[in-house]
Amino acid sequence: MEQRITPEEYKAFTKESKDRRMEWFRNARFGMFIHYGLFAAAETGEWAQLWDGYTIKEYEEMTKKFCPKEGCAEEWCKLAKEAGAKYAVLTTRHHEGFSLWNSKVNPFNSYNYYGRDIVQEFVDACRKYDLRIGLYSSLMDWRHPDAWKCMNDEEARARFLQYIEDMNVELLSNYGKIDILWYDMPWPQMSTKNWDSINRNYRLRQLQPDILINNRSRMAEDFFTPEESVSPEKDADWEACMTFNGFSWGYVDEEQIVPYSYSANQIIRMLRKCAGAGGNLLLNIGPKADGTVPAEALEPLKRVGGWLAENGEAAYGLKKDF
Repeated sequence: MEQRITPEEYKAFTKESKDRRMEWFRNARFGMFIHYGLFAAAETGEWAQLWDGYTIKEYEEMTKKFCPKEGCAEEWCKLAKEAGAKYAVLTTRHHEGFSLWNSKVNPFNSYNYYGRDIVQEFVDACRKYDLRIGLYSSLMDWRHPDAWKCMNDEEARARFLQYIEDMNVELLSNYGKIDILWYDMPWPQMSTKNWDSINRNYRLRQLQPDILINNRSRMAEDFFTPEESVSPEKDADWEACMTFNGFSWGYVDEEQIVPYSYSANQIIRMLRKCAGAGGNLLLNIGPKADGTVPAEALEPLKRVGGWLAENGEAAYGLKKDF
Protein backbone atom coordinates (compact mmCIF):
# COMPACT_ATOMS: atom_id res chain seq x y z
CA MET A 1 0.00 0.00 0.00
CA GLU A 2 1.24 3.50 -0.84
CA GLN A 3 2.60 5.26 2.22
CA ARG A 4 1.19 8.75 2.76
CA ILE A 5 1.81 11.24 5.53
CA THR A 6 0.62 14.70 6.52
CA PRO A 7 2.98 17.71 6.42
CA GLU A 8 2.90 17.89 10.21
CA GLU A 9 3.74 14.21 10.58
CA TYR A 10 6.57 14.49 8.06
CA LYS A 11 8.07 17.52 9.80
CA ALA A 12 8.05 15.70 13.14
CA PHE A 13 9.44 12.55 11.52
CA THR A 14 12.45 14.30 9.97
CA LYS A 15 13.09 16.62 12.90
CA GLU A 16 13.45 13.73 15.33
CA SER A 17 16.56 12.40 13.57
CA LYS A 18 17.93 15.52 11.89
CA ASP A 19 20.77 16.41 14.26
CA ARG A 20 22.05 12.85 14.20
CA ARG A 21 21.83 12.62 10.43
CA MET A 22 23.39 16.04 9.86
CA GLU A 23 26.39 15.64 12.18
CA TRP A 24 28.87 14.46 9.53
CA PHE A 25 27.66 17.09 7.04
CA ARG A 26 28.11 19.92 9.53
CA ASN A 27 31.68 18.85 10.10
CA ALA A 28 32.58 18.06 6.49
CA ARG A 29 32.46 21.63 5.12
CA PHE A 30 33.87 20.68 1.70
CA GLY A 31 32.49 18.45 -1.04
CA MET A 32 33.08 17.88 -4.75
CA PHE A 33 30.23 18.17 -7.25
CA ILE A 34 30.69 16.18 -10.48
CA HIS A 35 28.57 17.13 -13.49
CA TYR A 36 28.93 14.29 -15.98
CA GLY A 37 26.60 13.17 -18.75
CA LEU A 38 26.08 13.20 -22.50
CA PHE A 39 26.34 16.99 -22.40
CA ALA A 40 30.09 16.60 -21.88
CA ALA A 41 30.38 15.47 -25.51
CA ALA A 42 28.75 18.68 -26.74
CA GLU A 43 31.43 20.75 -24.94
CA THR A 44 29.01 23.66 -24.52
CA GLY A 45 27.74 23.03 -21.01
CA GLU A 46 25.17 20.90 -19.22
CA TRP A 47 22.17 22.60 -20.90
CA ALA A 48 23.51 21.89 -24.40
CA GLN A 49 20.39 20.04 -25.53
CA LEU A 50 18.19 23.05 -24.83
CA TRP A 51 20.60 25.92 -25.48
CA ASP A 52 21.86 24.52 -28.77
CA GLY A 53 18.43 23.50 -30.02
CA TYR A 54 18.91 19.76 -30.46
CA THR A 55 15.89 17.61 -31.14
CA ILE A 56 15.67 14.45 -29.05
CA LYS A 57 16.74 12.37 -32.04
CA GLU A 58 19.67 14.68 -32.82
CA TYR A 59 20.77 14.64 -29.20
CA GLU A 60 20.85 10.84 -29.17
CA GLU A 61 23.76 11.14 -31.59
CA MET A 62 25.75 12.44 -28.62
CA THR A 63 25.93 8.84 -27.41
CA LYS A 64 28.46 8.24 -30.22
CA LYS A 65 30.80 10.88 -28.79
CA PHE A 66 30.35 10.13 -25.10
CA CYS A 67 33.07 7.65 -24.15
CA PRO A 68 33.58 7.07 -20.41
CA LYS A 69 37.01 5.56 -19.92
CA GLU A 70 37.75 2.80 -17.45
CA GLY A 71 38.60 4.24 -14.08
CA CYS A 72 37.14 7.72 -14.59
CA ALA A 73 35.15 7.58 -11.33
CA GLU A 74 38.34 6.53 -9.56
CA GLU A 75 40.05 9.60 -11.00
CA TRP A 76 37.32 11.92 -9.72
CA CYS A 77 37.25 10.48 -6.22
CA LYS A 78 41.02 10.29 -5.89
CA LEU A 79 41.18 13.98 -6.78
CA ALA A 80 38.40 14.80 -4.30
CA LYS A 81 40.36 13.05 -1.57
CA GLU A 82 43.58 14.85 -2.53
CA ALA A 83 41.69 18.16 -2.48
CA GLY A 84 40.52 17.54 1.07
CA ALA A 85 36.84 17.04 0.21
CA LYS A 86 34.84 14.88 2.58
CA TYR A 87 32.03 13.95 0.21
CA ALA A 88 31.16 13.88 -3.48
CA VAL A 89 27.92 14.31 -5.42
CA LEU A 90 27.46 12.87 -8.94
CA THR A 91 24.82 13.83 -11.51
CA THR A 92 23.25 10.41 -11.93
CA ARG A 93 20.77 11.81 -14.49
CA HIS A 94 20.73 15.42 -15.58
CA HIS A 95 17.81 17.17 -17.29
CA GLU A 96 18.82 15.54 -20.60
CA GLY A 97 17.35 12.28 -19.29
CA PHE A 98 20.41 10.03 -19.68
CA SER A 99 20.84 7.79 -16.62
CA LEU A 100 24.35 6.81 -15.59
CA TRP A 101 23.27 3.48 -14.12
CA ASN A 102 21.74 0.18 -15.11
CA SER A 103 18.16 1.41 -14.90
CA LYS A 104 15.19 -0.82 -15.57
CA VAL A 105 12.94 2.26 -15.42
CA ASN A 106 14.78 4.44 -17.94
CA PRO A 107 16.26 2.50 -20.90
CA PHE A 108 18.20 5.58 -22.05
CA ASN A 109 21.17 4.79 -19.84
CA SER A 110 24.92 4.16 -19.78
CA TYR A 111 24.58 0.42 -19.19
CA ASN A 112 22.45 -0.16 -22.26
CA TYR A 113 24.78 1.91 -24.45
CA TYR A 114 28.21 1.08 -23.03
CA GLY A 115 27.76 -1.76 -20.54
CA ARG A 116 28.82 0.65 -17.79
CA ASP A 117 27.09 1.42 -14.51
CA ILE A 118 28.85 4.71 -13.76
CA VAL A 119 26.90 5.16 -10.52
CA GLN A 120 28.22 1.82 -9.23
CA GLU A 121 31.75 2.81 -10.22
CA PHE A 122 31.33 6.14 -8.46
CA VAL A 123 29.93 4.59 -5.30
CA ASP A 124 32.77 2.05 -5.19
CA ALA A 125 35.37 4.80 -5.65
CA CYS A 126 33.80 6.95 -2.93
CA ARG A 127 34.03 4.07 -0.51
CA LYS A 128 37.62 3.37 -1.52
CA TYR A 129 38.61 6.97 -0.75
CA ASP A 130 36.41 7.31 2.35
CA LEU A 131 34.09 9.91 0.84
CA ARG A 132 30.45 10.29 1.78
CA ILE A 133 28.21 9.55 -1.20
CA GLY A 134 25.77 11.99 -2.80
CA LEU A 135 23.53 11.17 -5.76
CA TYR A 136 22.10 14.07 -7.77
CA SER A 137 18.68 13.46 -9.29
CA SER A 138 16.96 15.93 -11.60
CA LEU A 139 13.20 16.31 -11.30
CA MET A 140 13.11 17.25 -14.99
CA ASP A 141 13.57 14.99 -18.00
CA TRP A 142 13.63 16.65 -21.42
CA ARG A 143 13.03 13.29 -23.16
CA HIS A 144 9.95 12.25 -21.22
CA PRO A 145 6.64 13.04 -22.96
CA ASP A 146 4.92 13.88 -19.66
CA ALA A 147 7.61 16.21 -18.31
CA TRP A 148 5.80 19.37 -19.43
CA LYS A 149 2.30 17.97 -19.89
CA CYS A 150 2.25 17.19 -16.17
CA MET A 151 1.84 20.88 -15.40
CA ASN A 152 -1.83 20.83 -16.46
CA ASP A 153 -2.65 17.17 -17.08
CA GLU A 154 -3.36 15.15 -13.93
CA GLU A 155 -2.86 11.77 -15.62
CA ALA A 156 0.46 12.91 -17.09
CA ARG A 157 1.50 14.19 -13.69
CA ALA A 158 0.77 10.85 -12.05
CA ARG A 159 2.80 9.00 -14.69
CA PHE A 160 5.73 11.41 -14.47
CA LEU A 161 5.83 11.41 -10.67
CA GLN A 162 5.87 7.61 -10.68
CA TYR A 163 8.70 7.63 -13.22
CA ILE A 164 10.76 10.01 -11.07
CA GLU A 165 10.11 8.06 -7.90
CA ASP A 166 10.86 4.69 -9.49
CA MET A 167 14.27 5.91 -10.66
CA ASN A 168 15.10 7.22 -7.21
CA VAL A 169 14.01 3.93 -5.68
CA GLU A 170 16.60 2.23 -7.89
CA LEU A 171 19.31 4.67 -6.81
CA LEU A 172 18.53 4.26 -3.12
CA SER A 173 18.03 0.48 -3.23
CA ASN A 174 20.86 -0.88 -5.37
CA TYR A 175 24.08 0.68 -4.07
CA GLY A 176 24.15 0.24 -0.32
CA LYS A 177 24.20 3.20 2.03
CA ILE A 178 23.81 6.58 0.30
CA ASP A 179 24.35 9.78 2.26
CA ILE A 180 22.73 12.52 0.15
CA LEU A 181 19.84 12.71 -2.32
CA TRP A 182 20.51 15.96 -4.19
CA TYR A 183 17.41 17.06 -6.11
CA ASP A 184 17.48 19.67 -8.86
CA MET A 185 15.23 21.42 -11.42
CA PRO A 186 11.77 21.33 -9.77
CA TRP A 187 9.96 22.67 -12.84
CA PRO A 188 7.29 22.92 -14.12
CA GLN A 189 5.60 22.09 -10.83
CA MET A 190 5.60 25.10 -8.54
CA SER A 191 4.54 23.54 -5.25
CA THR A 192 5.37 20.76 -2.84
CA LYS A 193 1.83 19.47 -3.29
CA ASN A 194 2.07 19.13 -7.06
CA TRP A 195 5.38 17.29 -6.75
CA ASP A 196 3.92 15.18 -3.92
CA SER A 197 7.35 15.70 -2.36
CA ILE A 198 6.31 14.97 1.20
CA ASN A 199 5.02 11.50 0.39
CA ARG A 200 7.75 10.63 -2.14
CA ASN A 201 10.52 11.72 0.20
CA TYR A 202 8.92 9.91 3.11
CA ARG A 203 8.85 6.68 1.13
CA LEU A 204 12.44 7.17 -0.08
CA ARG A 205 13.59 7.79 3.48
CA GLN A 206 12.31 4.34 4.39
CA LEU A 207 14.96 2.95 2.04
CA GLN A 208 17.76 5.11 3.48
CA PRO A 209 16.97 6.17 7.07
CA ASP A 210 20.14 8.29 7.37
CA ILE A 211 19.77 10.09 4.05
CA LEU A 212 20.08 13.87 3.76
CA ILE A 213 17.83 15.59 1.21
CA ASN A 214 18.30 19.11 -0.12
CA ASN A 215 15.67 21.79 -0.63
CA ARG A 216 15.06 21.49 -4.38
CA SER A 217 11.83 19.50 -4.37
CA ARG A 218 9.87 22.61 -3.35
CA MET A 219 10.34 22.04 0.37
CA ALA A 220 13.01 22.98 2.90
CA GLU A 221 14.12 19.46 3.90
CA ASP A 222 17.58 19.07 5.51
CA PHE A 223 19.72 21.79 3.90
CA PHE A 224 19.53 24.74 1.51
CA THR A 225 21.60 25.01 -1.67
CA PRO A 226 22.40 28.59 -2.75
CA GLU A 227 23.88 28.42 -6.26
CA GLU A 228 26.89 30.41 -7.47
CA SER A 229 26.73 32.45 -4.29
CA VAL A 230 28.06 32.04 -0.77
CA SER A 231 24.80 33.09 0.85
CA PRO A 232 24.40 31.92 4.44
CA GLU A 233 20.96 30.77 5.53
CA LYS A 234 19.94 32.07 8.93
CA ASP A 235 19.31 29.31 11.47
CA ALA A 236 19.50 26.58 8.81
CA ASP A 237 22.01 24.18 7.31
CA TRP A 238 23.25 25.19 3.86
CA GLU A 239 25.72 24.38 1.13
CA ALA A 240 26.97 26.80 -1.53
CA CYS A 241 27.22 24.93 -4.82
CA MET A 242 29.71 26.63 -7.11
CA THR A 243 30.97 26.05 -10.64
CA PHE A 244 34.73 26.00 -11.14
CA ASN A 245 34.64 28.99 -13.47
CA GLY A 246 31.46 31.00 -13.01
CA PHE A 247 30.12 29.87 -16.41
CA SER A 248 29.26 26.20 -16.68
CA TRP A 249 28.67 23.06 -14.65
CA GLY A 250 29.30 20.72 -17.58
CA TYR A 251 32.49 20.52 -19.61
CA VAL A 252 33.39 23.42 -21.90
CA ASP A 253 36.62 23.89 -23.83
CA GLU A 254 39.28 24.05 -21.13
CA GLU A 255 41.68 26.31 -23.02
CA GLN A 256 39.00 28.97 -23.38
CA ILE A 257 37.78 28.69 -19.80
CA VAL A 258 41.22 28.83 -18.09
CA PRO A 259 41.19 32.63 -17.61
CA TYR A 260 37.93 32.33 -15.67
CA SER A 261 38.76 29.27 -13.56
CA TYR A 262 39.29 29.59 -9.83
CA SER A 263 42.75 29.64 -8.33
CA ALA A 264 43.60 27.72 -5.18
CA ASN A 265 43.55 30.97 -3.20
CA GLN A 266 40.06 31.81 -4.43
CA ILE A 267 38.80 28.35 -3.51
CA ILE A 268 40.32 28.57 -0.06
CA ARG A 269 38.68 31.94 0.52
CA MET A 270 35.30 30.53 -0.56
CA LEU A 271 35.76 27.52 1.67
CA ARG A 272 36.78 29.65 4.64
CA LYS A 273 33.80 31.95 4.11
CA CYS A 274 31.39 29.02 3.94
CA ALA A 275 32.83 27.27 6.98
CA GLY A 276 33.04 30.46 8.99
CA ALA A 277 29.37 31.18 8.32
CA GLY A 278 28.27 27.67 9.26
CA GLY A 279 27.90 26.23 5.76
CA ASN A 280 29.58 23.91 3.26
CA LEU A 281 31.22 24.47 -0.10
CA LEU A 282 30.27 22.05 -2.89
CA LEU A 283 32.74 22.84 -5.67
CA ASN A 284 32.05 21.46 -9.14
CA ILE A 285 34.17 19.82 -11.80
CA GLY A 286 32.83 19.04 -15.28
CA PRO A 287 34.73 16.06 -16.73
CA LYS A 288 35.30 15.65 -20.47
CA ALA A 289 33.32 13.13 -22.54
CA ASP A 290 35.82 10.40 -21.63
CA GLY A 291 35.59 11.27 -17.93
CA THR A 292 38.97 13.02 -17.70
CA VAL A 293 39.10 15.89 -15.20
CA PRO A 294 39.84 19.19 -17.00
CA ALA A 295 43.46 20.18 -16.58
CA GLU A 296 42.67 23.61 -15.16
CA ALA A 297 41.08 22.01 -12.08
CA LEU A 298 43.92 19.67 -11.13
CA GLU A 299 46.62 21.94 -9.79
CA PRO A 300 44.32 24.31 -7.84
CA LEU A 301 42.47 21.45 -6.17
CA LYS A 302 45.66 19.69 -5.16
CA ARG A 303 46.98 22.95 -3.71
CA VAL A 304 43.76 23.33 -1.73
CA GLY A 305 44.29 19.82 -0.40
CA GLY A 306 47.81 20.72 0.66
CA TRP A 307 46.55 23.78 2.49
CA LEU A 308 43.79 21.81 4.23
CA ALA A 309 46.30 19.16 5.31
CA GLU A 310 48.09 21.85 7.31
CA ASN A 311 45.17 24.13 8.17
CA GLY A 312 42.16 21.88 8.39
CA GLU A 313 41.09 23.46 11.67
CA ALA A 314 40.22 26.58 9.66
CA ALA A 315 37.50 24.67 7.80
CA TYR A 316 36.41 21.28 9.06
CA GLY A 317 33.88 21.31 11.86
CA LEU A 318 34.10 25.06 12.28
CA LYS A 319 30.98 26.63 13.76
CA LYS A 320 29.60 30.02 12.85
CA ASP A 321 32.00 32.74 13.98
CA PHE A 322 30.87 35.82 12.05
